[in-house]
Amino acid sequence: MRIALFTETFLPKVDGIVTRLRHTIEHLQKSGDQVLVVTPEAGLREYMGAEVYGVPSFPFPLYPELKAALPRPAIGQKLQEFQPDIIHVANPAIIGVGGIYYGKKWGIPILASYHTHLPQYLQHYGLGMLEDTLWGLLRLAHNQAELNLCTSTAMVQELRDHEIERVALWQRGVDTETFNPSLASMEMRKRLSQGHPEAPLLLYVGRLGAEKEIDRIKPVLAAIPQARLALVGDGPHRQFLEEHFAGTATNFVGYLSGKTLAAAYASADVFVFPSRTETLGLVLLEAMAAGCPVVAANSGGIPDIVQDGVNGYLFDPGDEQGAIVATQKLLNDPTQRETLRRSARTEAEKWGWAAATQTLKNYYQKILTKTP
Repeated sequence: MRIALFTETFLPKVDGIVTRLRHTIEHLQKSGDQVLVVTPEAGLREYMGAEVYGVPSFPFPLYPELKAALPRPAIGQKLQEFQPDIIHVANPAIIGVGGIYYGKKWGIPILASYHTHLPQYLQHYGLGMLEDTLWGLLRLAHNQAELNLCTSTAMVQELRDHEIERVALWQRGVDTETFNPSLASMEMRKRLSQGHPEAPLLLYVGRLGAEKEIDRIKPVLAAIPQARLALVGDGPHRQFLEEHFAGTATNFVGYLSGKTLAAAYASADVFVFPSRTETLGLVLLEAMAAGCPVVAANSGGIPDIVQDGVNGYLFDPGDEQGAIVATQKLLNDPTQRETLRRSARTEAEKWGWAAATQTLKNYYQKILTKTP
């Protein structure tokens, strides 16, 4: 099978979407399929045997870390050379519209996938009045596809509620070999806590963006004596957060990857995740695979992963005390914390990337079988 994958973001950027796509490409290529990645230019030409076709891009105004690339005729020429059996558009927004256009023009089946809850993001950037307009544009794009995939049951329902058609679930996945409890180390704990390994250690991993609501962790930190907080990642909201957390025991670690990131998860006491805009929350699965107990907002796709009191704790994001009470409860009961660690790992072990990619391939085949 030859798959043309259009994505608005790819390596070297690090986020949950890129992680999912990267593992998907690896498994598709290993199984003998051929992938062409069409994405904003970032200097990469190949990944795991898949050609990466970079389209000239510019920084996205609201989010300079992201690059935007406009569709252009050269994309069509590249597709004609590649001769895809199917076009997969991840988060159709700008460059993905080009994938939809050429799919319709040449009768190539289209599958779209929804990874970023953009309408909710608008509220965090002062653009909430555009939410209905954005849903209209998303509906127009997604309804061109033969099938639309979401990574959680909550997002499946959300898209259906907004009249997006032919929606199905794409199984979640996590690398349980890289993310493993055995990587916990005192050295990493010292690094994250800035030399205070004995202190309760709170961890956040992910994009430092307004939509992640990381500022809501500050009251949790303040409520726990001697606690330290490590924020792993970077993004456009970092300067605000550095000012917001000034004077607290907060360490802005920056990006970590691979075994180093896995060791960070495994070495922390609790993973705190206040975001209400998650379509899934891949970092939660990574934390759970590493045996790090999770305290997360009961919102979006998160309840698909975290079972309250079983493999982590959920809190009502509208309750100011919710995250504080849940984190204190976790830290104050070592026996329960250990039980949650084991249960979290057990849950993560169910969701390997090979199985997730096979689910996607089954969807591809279903679409191709139906196409004349």
